[in-house]
Amino acid sequence: MPQLRLALAQVNPCVGDLAGNADLVVEWSRKAVEAGAHLVVFPEMVLTGYPVEDLALRESFAAASRQALVELARRLDDAGAGGVPVFVGYLDRDERGMRNAAAVLHGGEVVARQFKHHLPNYGVFDERRYFTPGDTLDVVRLHGLEIGMVICEDLWQDGGPIAALGAAGVDLVVSPNASPYERNKDDLRLPLVARRAAEAKAPLAYVNTVGGQDELVFDGDTIVVGADGELLTRAPQFVEHLVVLDLDLPGGASREAGEFEGFEVRRLVISEDPLPAYDPLPAPQAAEPLSDEAEVWHALVTGLRDYVHKNGFRSVVLGLSGGIDSAVVAALAVDALGADSVHCVSMPSVYSSDHSKSDAHDLAQRTGLHYSVQPIADMVKVFVDQLGLTGLAEENVQARCRGIALMGLSNQHGHLVLATGNKSELAVGYSTIYGDAVGGFAPIKDVLKTLVWDLARWRNAQAEKLGEQPPIPENSISKPPSAELRPGQVDTDSLPDYDLLDSLLDDYVEGDKGYHDLIEMGFDHELVDRVLRMVDKAEYKRRQYPPGTKITLKAFGRDRRLPITNGWREG
Repeated sequence: MPQLRLALAQVNPCVGDLAGNADLVVEWSRKAVEAGAHLVVFPEMVLTGYPVEDLALRESFAAASRQALVELARRLDDAGAGGVPVFVGYLDRDERGMRNAAAVLHGGEVVARQFKHHLPNYGVFDERRYFTPGDTLDVVRLHGLEIGMVICEDLWQDGGPIAALGAAGVDLVVSPNASPYERNKDDLRLPLVARRAAEAKAPLAYVNTVGGQDELVFDGDTIVVGADGELLTRAPQFVEHLVVLDLDLPGGASREAGEFEGFEVRRLVISEDPLPAYDPLPAPQAAEPLSDEAEVWHALVTGLRDYVHKNGFRSVVLGLSGGIDSAVVAALAVDALGADSVHCVSMPSVYSSDHSKSDAHDLAQRTGLHYSVQPIADMVKVFVDQLGLTGLAEENVQARCRGIALMGLSNQHGHLVLATGNKSELAVGYSTIYGDAVGGFAPIKDVLKTLVWDLARWRNAQAEKLGEQPPIPENSISKPPSAELRPGQVDTDSLPDYDLLDSLLDDYVEGDKGYHDLIEMGFDHELVDRVLRMVDKAEYKRRQYPPGTKITLKAFGRDRRLPITNGWREG
């Protein structure tokens, strides 16, 4: 049977960094050539980074992307990788507008380009991003084998281009992707890739981006399956990785061009002669899937690390209250950036408990991060006395003094401020604008409170398995959560129990269930009425919250945006 050594480069590009991304392609192509690869495939839009959003509307950016592609082809040849075809995703433009494109680079030249449907911009899942009937599909002939390509969401489309390739006849399908992470999404990928391989009647190689880009994080999880759907190998999540795999392909695919399933299939020849027989490498072992908590933790670490580094920051600062949210954010920051880049500040008020101060200090000792204490009582007193503040206004000015202190330290030392609010609080508006909501990034913005506790327990258990000291004090996990803005305050004074609240929020926010749906599911009507009103009224707060890593289908700000001025109420 004909052989082919395939290399899939699961890499971490940065949006807009054409030079840096080209360097990445050259570096990993060299590694692939050194491993004896006959074909190298990179993720979707690796040259531009993904998603480019409204950069796609700038003709200058598309022109720069196209020029960078031409220069990259020459650079690959100069680096000794010109003899191996390299599939590279990029942004292009033609008479139909901006195009999500992929090219084949070989021998110092761009030998093929494949365009997806016209795109006005790049939302994450724009319904117009699929190949559509009438588009052209390129099949590349390499060493006598027919290799077809589809891009990203075309893999999720029933029928369409993969069915066309199956009808036309191919020996292998490659699928460059930039598929953002969501919880449990990796459980869907393998069955999907297996179904598409059966549709194509050929092995299918899915290569995905890894790393963080603004609120999105990409987990890699590159997969190769046989024509029968059998898993051949799978890359680890959340790390750059080169998959090198020898394939025994049946060969003999049709070489006819023309229209298939409404698509125009074009055949491009790179080489006709089959490879001489060689001894294959041992198949790389498939990476073990991560547990749910491990997967979420790695996603949050990756999203935070890349947001900080790609935006040119060297350090972060956050308020450390002794509570569970700030404790988890601090532990994430240490894992992402190293303890020396993390600065935490305890900002006790007259209402702060002794255990809050001692728990914050305990976490600092456990992790080795930078720690300081900045009491805010005097600052609060100035505002309260001058403005005559009482009640809720007095409570909120404490949070705002803390926000001012953190932003001042950020300005003075160049730290990025991390907001520590969780998704449950954001959903119901349990936060203070210009107070605990200040910051440049919010690592647990898309994490419900109950999951915050689960992550803390998981991270401590992982440390114990490795013989390390758990980073999060047990008291921060076990004590009742409180903002400590008045004597004896606990969160349940204002909110339902978090187990019940999160269950309802999951159905309302993630599941888009309505009032009557929730009642039929067994939730108390008074609870439903109360929570839905809090969620709907808090939209203006969420619009002003910092960006944060998306881990769910409905992340606030990116996936779920309701009108701020909104007279619609259910119930």
